[in-house]
Amino acid sequence: MARSADVCVPFEPDRDVPGLIVKFGDYPLHHGGVGAIRSLGRLGVPMYAITEDRYTPAAASRYLTKAFVWPTTGAEEPGRLVEGLLGIGRRIGRPTVLIPTDEEAAVLIAEHRDALSARFLVPCVERGLPRRLASKQGLHELCVEHGIPSPTAAFPESYDDIVAFADKALFPVVAKNREAFVRRSRPAVNGTTRIATREGLLALARDWGERPGVILQEYLPREEAEDWIVHAYFDADSTPLALFTGVKVRSWPPHAGMTANAYVVDNPELADLAARFIKQIGFTGIIDLDLRFDRRDGLYKLLDFNPRMGAQFRLFENESGVDVVRAMHLDLTGRRVPEGEQRAGHRYIVENIDLPALLAYRRSGYTTPHAPVRPSGTELAWFAGDDPLPFLTMLARFVRPGAKHLYQLWRTNHTTK
Repeated sequence: MARSADVCVPFEPDRDVPGLIVKFGDYPLHHGGVGAIRSLGRLGVPMYAITEDRYTPAAASRYLTKAFVWPTTGAEEPGRLVEGLLGIGRRIGRPTVLIPTDEEAAVLIAEHRDALSARFLVPCVERGLPRRLASKQGLHELCVEHGIPSPTAAFPESYDDIVAFADKALFPVVAKNREAFVRRSRPAVNGTTRIATREGLLALARDWGERPGVILQEYLPREEAEDWIVHAYFDADSTPLALFTGVKVRSWPPHAGMTANAYVVDNPELADLAARFIKQIGFTGIIDLDLRFDRRDGLYKLLDFNPRMGAQFRLFENESGVDVVRAMHLDLTGRRVPEGEQRAGHRYIVENIDLPALLAYRRSGYTTPHAPVRPSGTELAWFAGDDPLPFLTMLARFVRPGAKHLYQLWRTNHTTK
């Protein structure tokens, strides 16, 4: 038996195998990485992390053995990133489980697994699959191929294609960067962008260049929809060793951004859909799926497939104390992953973005029918009584740049309506 923060868990992790949080790009206020450090660190697993500097919330965690300060943009040459990771591996000095927290890291690790496996433990996923899944076009094509519902989408190759689309489209529409893993080097839009009119689309498109890197997607009206999430870990046979479903209550920017407030809600239909799709495509590792239930036709439509740990993964834990990060560490170190029901009714709150989201949702009058009336428990993204410094560090860094970033995201979403 291993002891977590407040409960004993019926498994013993391999404490000789550390974990390394891998992220590329400049986004120091990342609560998912802090959650992963705490999740394994509380079980006695040595934890390491790549950070922008020594004063990030992740670097402040009591459960972090060492922060490797390595400022990156996410647009570096793959060879440079691989060499950097191998150098960190040599400094750690023993086999280590890699835990990617963004698409850039997940794609790089999958495509250079042969080189990285000399120092690290990683899932044996097909080399090109994470890149295809992180691509909006690649994901749409896989959904069509395997009969998984997804919003109607277009992939323009020129401005003329956009004009032709605009002449026939039913507005509003949604624009997204086509390739999520190059969003920092060549972003066409600042995240998911709702476009209300033909004129608004053509005005934006003039800045997208000769080959616009966007997907133009059917808008699923929030009045007729509900946002759901699936987090899971799949073994080498694409069998789920841990699979969870929940409903998103609020996000920031509203209705189009990262999860700010969510609940664990049992949804066997959604779990079956996700497990079937993963089996069909043969994926191995952690997934974070965003789906929208369309009440007009009764279908769950897959919006995003993140082939890595999701920032809100700590919402989900089963009765045996297993979350997706613990499941991966157990599996890759040859340990059994205990089964158990998920904690139905549990709530997750991201403190720094849920307050503005709450105000926005109250003004819109939007509610989530499947959200429980009262939570069975609450997990905070930042604050933890046994590890308070990440929360305090977040507050110190959030006051000016963090708040400005949230405002910019809101303006992007608001001005297109």
